[in-house]
Amino acid sequence: MTASPVDLDTYGPYGRGAPTYPFQGRIGSAGFPAEPGRYHLYVAWVCPYAQRAVIVRRLRGLQDVVSLSYVDDERDGRGWAFRERRGADPINGFDFLEQAYHATEPGYPGHISVPVLWDKEQGVIVSNNYPDITIDLATRFEGSGPYLYPEDRRAEIDELNDWIFHHVNKGVTPGSLEVLDDRLKDRPYLFGEEITESDVRLWPSLVRLAPFPEHKHLWDYTGRLREHDAFGPTHA
Repeated sequence: MTASPVDLDTYGPYGRGAPTYPFQGRIGSAGFPAEPGRYHLYVAWVCPYAQRAVIVRRLRGLQDVVSLSYVDDERDGRGWAFRERRGADPINGFDFLEQAYHATEPGYPGHISVPVLWDKEQGVIVSNNYPDITIDLATRFEGSGPYLYPEDRRAEIDELNDWIFHHVNKGVTPGSLEVLDDRLKDRPYLFGEEITESDVRLWPSLVRLAPFPEHKHLWDYTGRLREHDAFGPTHA
């Protein structure tokens, strides 16, 4: 079963106020042990914040550890839904992602966001707090590929991530592309030879910008990651 088609005439455009992230459980905590096969990601193809989780899952080789499915690309006042284009909900058979929120907090009135990390065993949302989700996927499971969030560089990564959020993710600020271009003039990725959490946070925003070939190093960096098999396949 899937949801009925988008119906803006009946339900209007989606509008649930400012985004909020009330569910902030962490993988590896007492209530949510890092057990392969226990968790599921609900994501949207069109959302850059959800795209980050998909990238980390691929980078760390967790496809057989954490399952994943997509909501439909479009939404009306009912919020994210499962429709034919992206397929039915394979875990709970929900028609709307809102049902996951209500299963976790009955009567939940707030914003319905992706990504959502779902605990199949307890039947509740672990987290809809997107920064925590990627960190936990990167660090809590045995995987392959780059570590992404090495302990000896976490303070630096956190500082750059905060800068990226305020100067790129929320909207490009004057001079920010020049700062990034200069940073990348002598390195393939933001922290050198290895991909980190910062690259995961930056790239989904970059690929949604208008072309910027005047920033050669940033242009090359964006294309380099587009060719990477953990990045390119997650973006149309």
